[in-house]
Amino acid sequence: MGYKDVKRGLPQRDGKVIAVINQKGGVGKSTSVINLSACLGENKKKILVIDFDPQGNSTSGYGIEKEDLENDVYDVILHGYPIEDAIVETCEPNVFIVPATIQLATAEMELVSLEQREMFLKRAIASIRDEFDYVFIDCPPSLGLLTINALIAADSLIIPIQCEYYALEGVAKLLESMEMVKRHKNPDLEIFGVLMTMYDSRTTLSKQVVDEVRKFFGKTMFKTIIPRNVKLSEAPSHGLPVVKYARVSKGSLAYMKLAKEVVARG
Repeated sequence: MGYKDVKRGLPQRDGKVIAVINQKGGVGKSTSVINLSACLGENKKKILVIDFDPQGNSTSGYGIEKEDLENDVYDVILHGYPIEDAIVETCEPNVFIVPATIQLATAEMELVSLEQREMFLKRAIASIRDEFDYVFIDCPPSLGLLTINALIAADSLIIPIQCEYYALEGVAKLLESMEMVKRHKNPDLEIFGVLMTMYDSRTTLSKQVVDEVRKFFGKTMFKTIIPRNVKLSEAPSHGLPVVKYARVSKGSLAYMKLAKEVVARG
């Protein structure tokens, strides 16, 4: 039974659309999407994850078998399929996902020649956003057309930043892109929160980076900081969020805390 078959009669919700974004790779975008969505699902929030990264890490991190999919986000964006046809269930009862496969890698080139090419994702989610408390878009590590689509579709952004040297490198460019989208296409776009990831309490560098980012972003930075944690790294290979794989690990407890902070922010 597909999502289309079970959605009738669902109560209307707030439908906050949040893009999880940083054009640097390896900063914990997909890890944060998977584990934050799972923890919010456990808090009785209804969540939709849109995997908008051709690597499909959120898809595989939730244990979705890509070769078994009938439709994915590429079909929604490029072939005009209703998004309901691509939504699948995850191991978390309240969390659903629009999966991605490597096919999405060609979307950037195919979109270039199309009219209003930056609006496709916004249009696709318009019909379903109010069926969820939160819609998280897992963005690719670039500032190309897919990311611009996400910036226009989103109400706000979560920016994960790794606790390493050059942490803020490239963030200025991301903020530039955000301001451009605000001026021309999405005036209400804002930063929901900045999330520090891969924090190592044993190193002075991690502490210095947190201080530097806090000075730059102020209260926008989440109080919760995600630590480096072996269980967090292992969980995706089992197709599970860390809250299902190793519930009492430091990584799991950090994302549970982050979920509470997200709900408190509204």
